[in-house]
Amino acid sequence: MKKTVLTFAKAKENGEKLTMLTAYDYSTAKLIDQAGIDAILVGDSLGNVMLGYEDTLSVTVDDMIHHGAAVARGAKEALVVIDMPFMSYQTSVYDAVVNAGRLMKEGRAQAVKLEGGVEVAPQIKAIVDAGIPVMAHIGLTPQSINAFGGFKVQGKSEAQAKKLIEDALAVQEAGAFAVTLECVPEKLATLVTKKLYIPTIGIGAGAGCDGQVLVYADMLGMFSDFTPKFVKRFAETGQLMMEAFKAYIEEVKAGTYPEAKHTYAIDDDVIEKLY
Repeated sequence: MKKTVLTFAKAKENGEKLTMLTAYDYSTAKLIDQAGIDAILVGDSLGNVMLGYEDTLSVTVDDMIHHGAAVARGAKEALVVIDMPFMSYQTSVYDAVVNAGRLMKEGRAQAVKLEGGVEVAPQIKAIVDAGIPVMAHIGLTPQSINAFGGFKVQGKSEAQAKKLIEDALAVQEAGAFAVTLECVPEKLATLVTKKLYIPTIGIGAGAGCDGQVLVYADMLGMFSDFTPKFVKRFAETGQLMMEAFKAYIEEVKAGTYPEAKHTYAIDDDVIEKLY
């Protein structure tokens, strides 16, 4: 059965944990989908993981459409959520709806995700009113990295904690079907989860959230530029890939690959006529 926003609502109602991973291409999305994931996020983290940027700010709507459509072709069961990149929704409610529409029409998303709380509630409401499901994202919002002064845990002070709760309630009221909590103290994230009737998806926010999301390249040990504290490596795929690449190089240079079983035959009499 295809996962939808109703899957998220029912999971919250039944106390079932939700699972989400990022993907940026067809082959990876297909593998994650076949594993039984609930949702795949085409994150603007592709700026770091796929394009080599230092942050997510340079990612464009066209980038998200390109990668999103590839993921959508590979995901048959999972709900596909595509990030709205920096400045695709902050400028106006109109721009937000237009760009969300492009991600749905051209990127083949089933929902979009955008960062911010109270400040972007009008955009969330307008996008939802246009028939497009929205996942909100509060706490550490990477698109605001310059305003935060770096990748820092959010909500540690009383004022910050109150603001986080205010943001969570605002995006829920605006119509978001779920909200991502990033780099939030576990007790605060658990409190927010209890206050909301929509599910919370944690990333660096503890086990009290209704679900979890990770960047697939982080949890597989493929992305080594930096590793956040909240990441658990479920496999050392990066090391395995490096060993395979080295083995390939060695065999090609030694002439041991390809072997006869990797080649195609032709009749000797055909070859003889060519001399």
